[in-house]
Amino acid sequence: MRFLFYLGHPAHFHLFRIVIGNLKSAGHEVTILIKKKDILEDLVRRQGWAYTNINREGRADNKLAIAWKLLKRDWELYKMVRKVKPHVMAGTSAEIAHVGKLTGIPSFVFNEDDAEVVPLFAKLAYPFATHIVAPDSCGVGRWIKKKIAYSGYHELAYLHPAHFTPDRHRIVKLETDKPYFILRFASLTAHHDAGRGGITRDIAAKLVDMLTPFGQIYITSERPLEPEFEPYRIQIDPLDIHHALAFASIYIGDSQTMAAEAAVLGTPSIRFNDFVGEISYLRDLEKYGLSYGIRTNEAGKLFDTVVALTKDLAGSKKMMHVNLDRMLSDKIDCAAYFTELLLAASNG
Repeated sequence: MRFLFYLGHPAHFHLFRIVIGNLKSAGHEVTILIKKKDILEDLVRRQGWAYTNINREGRADNKLAIAWKLLKRDWELYKMVRKVKPHVMAGTSAEIAHVGKLTGIPSFVFNEDDAEVVPLFAKLAYPFATHIVAPDSCGVGRWIKKKIAYSGYHELAYLHPAHFTPDRHRIVKLETDKPYFILRFASLTAHHDAGRGGITRDIAAKLVDMLTPFGQIYITSERPLEPEFEPYRIQIDPLDIHHALAFASIYIGDSQTMAAEAAVLGTPSIRFNDFVGEISYLRDLEKYGLSYGIRTNEAGKLFDTVVALTKDLAGSKKMMHVNLDRMLSDKIDCAAYFTELLLAASNG
């Protein structure tokens, strides 16, 4: 059978990495398309996959430019589909829904953000998608009849214990013989991020001061770092970031994805941004006690949470793993499920 995957973000590489490997190992043909986003192309290249980049210019953030680039990607995707004739298309972007509708090829749009949080994406993708694959906690608006719900999160498609084992040898460049903390600064420049805040320079400086007495600090940043934070920039292979997260004592950031990744690895995870309370799958992780969500008007709560966790780092980590085991007992191996789902669709 022939499958086409369209990846638009480094997180999507991880989301589909094992699924694509499963399909390839079973002898199926897999076409991979990408667009420019951060380190996505480097990740795909290093995986050894053949791929086509259908948008080398990168993302636009105003609505007119977004619409124009979307049309261009629709056209590039349409040409590729006419060439390779896939039986099924999968991805996280509106383009596969558009081209799938036009060509009659089933399209599976994967998303874990509620429709209310990404309304433009929902309006552009969901009316045309054949299926919307989303966690059971995720709202898809009025397109509920298209939803294929599953008990899990995107992050469990690549960080489930069936597929990922933390390895200290992958992070020998870090000082892992003592506690360390990972801070993540997102850019928050996408159209759906308008008006949303996260970790400011002052907040970051305060966190560094608070954490320094307890261990080493490493920063990974999507936005340019201020000079005073450059010495803390993490110096590891991007493919090893999940190993670093697994052994960290605390994660703090304004990124949704990395907060969830830390949580499903059993690392105390603090998310500080203005999406807190609005994204269902992250609320689900918070109910398990795996993550703390704090809005930007509650800086005092952020600092209090850090103080509470640093009082007993080993105990905090141990409690997270108890919570992790409880969560995993309720969730599925998402990569295995996604593979079966796409195979079933390709067989008619």
